[in-house]
Amino acid sequence: MPRGKKVSAEQIIAKLREAEIALARGQTVPEAAKQIGIAEQTYYRWKKEYGGLRVDQAKKLKELEKENARLKKLLAEAELDKAILKEAASGNF
Repeated sequence: MPRGKKVSAEQIIAKLREAEIALARGQTVPEAAKQIGIAEQTYYRWKKEYGGLRVDQAKKLKELEKENARLKKLLAEAELDKAILKEAASGNF
């Protein structure tokens, strides 16, 4: 798999299932990772994040992570606005 290519949650779960089958057949983790076209470290990272998830659960997780990031950004902007207003109100602006 090309470096830096974005992979969907569905693709990751499918690849993890392929790796699980390879592991059940007696392959090692490095062999299974190579078979599905990823680095061994990527396999472990994906397994940690998506290991027990179904496709619908992975989609929901990604949606929630995206929403969380959006809300964090909005909060940071609001806090910055608040700090600017406090500074202006104190006469130090």
